[in-house]
Amino acid sequence: MDYLIATHNMKKREELQRILAPLGIRVLLAEEAGVELTDVEETGQTFEENAFLKAESGCRESGMPCLADDSGLCVDALDGAPGVYSARYAGEHGNDEKNIQVLLKALEKVPEGKRTARFVSVACCVYPNGEKIAVRGECEGKIGFDQKGTGGFGYDPVFIPEGMGGRTMAELTAEEKDSISHRGKAVKALANAIESRED
Repeated sequence: MDYLIATHNMKKREELQRILAPLGIRVLLAEEAGVELTDVEETGQTFEENAFLKAESGCRESGMPCLADDSGLCVDALDGAPGVYSARYAGEHGNDEKNIQVLLKALEKVPEGKRTARFVSVACCVYPNGEKIAVRGECEGKIGFDQKGTGGFGYDPVFIPEGMGGRTMAELTAEEKDSISHRGKAVKALANAIESRED
């Protein structure tokens, strides 16, 4: 069965595809499905609200089940920031390098023991009949003092997940990342919810 994903981010699509493929689900970008999606303004105050806005709009415009996720980094020393503003923390949407620099600057005087953080991902699926599934995944860790690794995207080079030997998310293999990542957890929960829906 084909599901649309409300993103232009190829890496997000690949991550979702790896986890949903065993269910016989093919994840398509709008371009592959031959539909044009409106860019949804993420006006929600929570990851749940933003994920739903994107999935609902994509489903309405395509007539297909639509997947969307909203995710971000929540840093304890910054009262949960950047949170829902993670992708545009430096003021320009999707500039990973600038976002990381702004984050490291904000944490400049914060000692190692107080740099705790978590990645949060909310995955949502909206079906043409109006049915909605929303699940949440979190990955605990801390923010490093400099960037390490070349894999992943976003804040991966500075996020050190718990239990991975002090490596950043960007230093993990795709399989390692899927096994512990916030999006991996959210998408696995989504896969379980989709599977039980179809039983």
